[in-house]
Amino acid sequence: MFVTRLGSAEHAFLGAARRAILGTIDPAGLPHLVPICFVVAEDPDGGHRLLTPIDDKPKIAADPLALARVRDIRARPDVTVLIERWDEDWSRLAWLRLTGRATLLEPDALPVEAIAALRFKYPQYASHRLEDRPSISITIERARSWGVLDQE
Repeated sequence: MFVTRLGSAEHAFLGAARRAILGTIDPAGLPHLVPICFVVAEDPDGGHRLLTPIDDKPKIAADPLALARVRDIRARPDVTVLIERWDEDWSRLAWLRLTGRATLLEPDALPVEAIAALRFKYPQYASHRLEDRPSISITIERARSWGVLDQE
């Protein structure tokens, strides 16, 4: 497996992003897109991964394991994540597209540091039971970007 080590501009762009779009493929081969909240974690080998909880926000299914993204990942763990910056000044447009492999983490398997980072980044998570719900870990295998990522 090839693991991408993000450059400093990519890492900063990703770390500052408030949301991303997770793309999975359903059993019929159709794309499924869903917005996610996430944090970036570093792996011991120098690679990066995204950690995204299946949080307490209202969902189509009450059972988090019945969600389409979970079913898709279990059947086909290849995913894409898109992070973009929109601006009316088109010279500031930029995006970062990550491809990788997703795994489902069982409840209580999300590292304590990741839970703290998620709650710091998203204060709304203070009342969510992140440690009691499954989450998704995405190992980043490839990254592609467009635009100037390090503009403020």
